Parts: sequence; C-alpha cells; structure tokens
Amino acid sequence: MTHVAVVTPRFPPDAGGVEEYAAWVAETLQRAGHRVTVITTGPPGTTIFRGIPVIRVRSWVTLSNTPVNPLWWWQLRRLLTRLDVDVVNAHAPVPGLADVTAFTSPVPVVLTYHSGSLVKAGPQERSSAVDPLLRAYERHVLPRVFARCRELIAVSPVSLAHATGRAHLIPPGVDTDLFSPTEEPRQRRVLYVGRVERTSRWKGLQVLVDALTRLRELAPGVRLDIVGDGDDVAPLQKRAADLGVGDLIDWHGRVAHGDLPAYYRRAGVTVLPSLTESESFGMALAEAVACGCPVVGSAVGGIPFVVRDGEDGRLVPPGDPVALAEALAAVLDDPPRPGPSRWDWRHREDQTVRVIGEVSR
Repeated sequence: MTHVAVVTPRFPPDAGGVEEYAAWVAETLQRAGHRVTVITTGPPGTTIFRGIPVIRVRSWVTLSNTPVNPLWWWQLRRLLTRLDVDVVNAHAPVPGLADVTAFTSPVPVVLTYHSGSLVKAGPQERSSAVDPLLRAYERHVLPRVFARCRELIAVSPVSLAHATGRAHLIPPGVDTDLFSPTEEPRQRRVLYVGRVERTSRWKGLQVLVDALTRLRELAPGVRLDIVGDGDDVAPLQKRAADLGVGDLIDWHGRVAHGDLPAYYRRAGVTVLPSLTESESFGMALAEAVACGCPVVGSAVGGIPFVVRDGEDGRLVPPGDPVALAEALAAVLDDPPRPGPSRWDWRHREDQTVRVIGEVSR
C-alpha cells in the first residue's frame, strides 16, 4: 500500500477549483487502496476529511493570495520523513508550498499545475505591482520546480506544465451525481460563481458589473446572482451603485459546494468573464453545463477548452462589457441545450491512480 501525501496550499472547507480537485484526488487514491494524508496551510493541527487525515501547517503571512512561511524548508522535509510517505502529489500554481516541496521532499513528487501564466494584467486592467515578480518566477524558478518533479500533471492545455511536453493532461471533473439537470424552469437570472477578491480581479467580475448597464436594456427584468465572497465585495457594490445597476444584483456570499446545483438549475445562464490565462479551466462552467445550464465565458485561457461555442453557450472577447452583455442576452432569449457532461470525474480516475500510484521510492 503506497502512502501518498497530497500537498496543496488550500483545502476544503476553503472553496475553489484547486481545492476541489485536490480533495477529489485524495478521495480517489484512498478508494484505490492507497494510504493518503493531506498537508495544507491553516491553523496548526490535524483534522479528518472524509476519513483522510489533514495536517495544517502555519503560514506567517499571505502575499497576493499566497501563503508564505520560510520555515517550511525544514518543516516539510521532516514531516514527510516522519509520516513515511512514498510519493507526494503537490498542487500549484500558488507559489510557495508546492515549490518548497519539490526542492525538499525526500521522496518523488508529482506536481499538478492548475494555471497558465499568473501575470494579472488583462484587458482594461493596469499591470499589477506583482507582475514583474510573477514573470521572473515563471521564467527562472518554475522551470527548476518542474525539473525537480518526477511527473507533471496539467489540468488543461493552457497549464504551464503542459508546455513542457512531459505533462499528463488530466482535467478537473464534476461529480455528476451531485451536478445534474432537472426539469426546474429556468429564470432570467445570470449567475457568477467564484472568488470576489481584489487579487482575483483577473476573473473579470468588474467587467460583468459594467455589462449590466447594457444588459438591462437588452434583457428587461434580468437579475445577477453573485455566489462568492472576499474583500472586493464592497468596492464592486459601490461600482454597481455608481453605474445605477446595484438594484439588479443579489449577493449570496459563500455557498457550500453541495448547495451550488440549486443555483445552476434556476439560472438562465452562468458566466465566467475571466481576463487572463490564469483561468486554465473554469470549473463553474463545467458544473453549470452538467446541470443543463447554458454558459457564457471569455475566449481566454482554458475556457475554450471547456465551452463549445454555440453548443454549451457563447464565447466572447475578454474585457468587453458590451459583447458580454449581448452574449448574455442572446443566451437568455434563445438558450442552447448543453448535452451530457464531458467532465465526469469518473473518466479521470484510472489515469490519476496510475500516474500517482506508479511513482514510488
């Protein structure tokens, strides 16, 4: 029985695509007969997630959504040795924990890389102060991290790991027992699911707010549901109020993963208006399609890999609020009918177990 350590910067109950992917990997490996331990960040201690031990290590500070602690260079090696781990599956792109693991692990590392370039500047957005550091990291540090890993997994063709030519392509998936269509009538509601954080403005929620002025004209009676929380809620509420569209938005805050299908099933369209290739997949779009909800996404990053334009919904240029409004109105008025989900997790189980399970001391 192989002992696998799944090392990830964040893990449920934290919400997000990387978190759900890492949790699915841990459960899949456990079902396949492996012993699994999760190592992540948070208040120090050990908890249990669906029968899997989760060890949390302290971060000193969070820089641009990145947990950091220089002591990890010593702590992680000691921890992996004490646990008698055979192989590590580390998850990135958040710089820090996975990088330290790649350089210090006493056992082979399989790195799952979840993003294209992390550079935050996109259409209509100023270059971030951290962009020069991110470019330097991706040019000088990340190739060395990749080289240190026994195997690489890319979640989409946009993943920087995929560009190495040696990565296994294993996209995220959807629990189609949970995310499934119903006969519930759809409403004239636009749904956004994702982080609402200043450091996540590359997801383009501010462009969606700007699009509401035009969408109100094209689709009378439309409403926008925003599921997610973060430090950008108040600035975006002010932006919406200044544009005169604040009354169109319902802010739902953080919603448990198991409660999301109800939102997808009543929405007329789910939207992901991301601006950069940091969006290497677009889990919310895959979940929506699995629930039979048509989608609109930006033609950027991995979204065109997930969304079939004209079948699942529409693709639009990133950062264009008018084009976004027109696409949303068109889908609300004449919704396509997405076919069966192409992103069932079960289609990825065998490859995941093989790639990680075969790497041992």
